[in-house]
Amino acid sequence: MSLKFEVPSPLQYFSTLVQSDEHFPLLEAAVSLAQDEYPELDVQQVLGDVDQLLARLKRRLPPDAPALQRLRALNQFFFRDLSFGGNVNDYYDPDNSFLNAVLKTRRGIPITLAVVWLELALGLDLNAGGVAFPGHFMVKVNLPKGQVVIDPFTGQSLSREELSERLEPFRQRSGLLDDFEVPIGLYLQTAEPRDIIARMLRNLKEIHKLQEDWPRLIAVLDRMLVLHPHAWAEYRDRGLAWAQSGEPERALADLEAYLANAADALDLDAVSEQMADLRRAAG
Repeated sequence: MSLKFEVPSPLQYFSTLVQSDEHFPLLEAAVSLAQDEYPELDVQQVLGDVDQLLARLKRRLPPDAPALQRLRALNQFFFRDLSFGGNVNDYYDPDNSFLNAVLKTRRGIPITLAVVWLELALGLDLNAGGVAFPGHFMVKVNLPKGQVVIDPFTGQSLSREELSERLEPFRQRSGLLDDFEVPIGLYLQTAEPRDIIARMLRNLKEIHKLQEDWPRLIAVLDRMLVLHPHAWAEYRDRGLAWAQSGEPERALADLEAYLANAADALDLDAVSEQMADLRRAAG
């Protein structure tokens, strides 16, 4: 008798990874996002490639190296020797969000570069974390003599003054000036792994939306809703994508879920009208 093992779909596999916040495998979840684009991708192989980078890095350091020495060795290895950096020539290429591609080309966007850098930093027992800075993801390390904030796009360490300067456009757009000045420390809090994956998915969402690539957009929103099942606005956006794809029944199911749960939303009338149009078209 032959045993049949059912291989989980990429979405099912992703679902098993992100069930719990307690042991959230950030790198594995981030790598798995590429499976929609690269169905044959071997996630474990990519994780092994990162392990090999960490092993190479560890060989450069004595076991008792202090934290500052470990951080300097990491930055030298990552940004200079391996030449990881921002893809300034094609920032909106979807491959910048896929870690298998980033590891191959050593080019990415801040958040994907940060995920790889963080894995190496944590492997060196550095007290490191991601920072969901407005408009540009950062990484930070707490050292005995203070905190270092690094731009993973360039490898540059940023002073408080430079961080404040980068915040200025965001503060002006948000009206957070004068009496509403928010301490910069609030923008430097450690990002949770689930929020990092959500931000990666939002980046892909924006790219596919701009390109009106509805099948890829739907695949991204499927993952977003596995990650955040009560993100009702994502149901709306998936419903609109289904409508664009000529799938009125699926569109209506998602839009109905949105209307039933987003009672205070400002676009309820517009969504209701869209649903009426879909029903007429389907009728």
